[in-house]
Amino acid sequence: MKEPRDLIDQLISDWHRERGDLDCGAMGVVGRIIYLGTLLRASASTVLEKHGLSYTDLDILATLRRKGTPFRLTPTELGAAVLLTSGAVTTAVSRLVERELVSRGKDLADGRVKTVSLTPAGKQLIDVAISDRFREAEAAISGLTRDEAQALERMLRDLVLANEH
Repeated sequence: MKEPRDLIDQLISDWHRERGDLDCGAMGVVGRIIYLGTLLRASASTVLEKHGLSYTDLDILATLRRKGTPFRLTPTELGAAVLLTSGAVTTAVSRLVERELVSRGKDLADGRVKTVSLTPAGKQLIDVAISDRFREAEAAISGLTRDEAQALERMLRDLVLANEH
């Protein structure tokens, strides 16, 4: 029986035909990771739409929520945690302030330092949305056994660590 083929198999086949001198081995892994990331983000976005959240909104709300009481960080800390530029954090926070899901304030110890805090409405929304997001993530890997998922997690961690600068 012939092994199933995916989009990346076709891309590699095309490159072998057009440029047989290229070693396409790594692209089989990297291409699939990139493509899978696109598919997973689209799936997550569909789940988040019903909560009126973008993936970036979820990232910011979830970051504040998982930090625990008082659910407050500086914009710089938020940007580092969600891998966004300061401009992107400012835009996203402004959108969330407008919806009264977060508030801006000043650090109690140093009034010059600005903070972003989760509001009660933001906490309530993220608690529901993150449960849906975790269920969606579980469904996304349902085609793997528990052992396969754990092995893949270890391998992906190794790749992340090898590529972080």
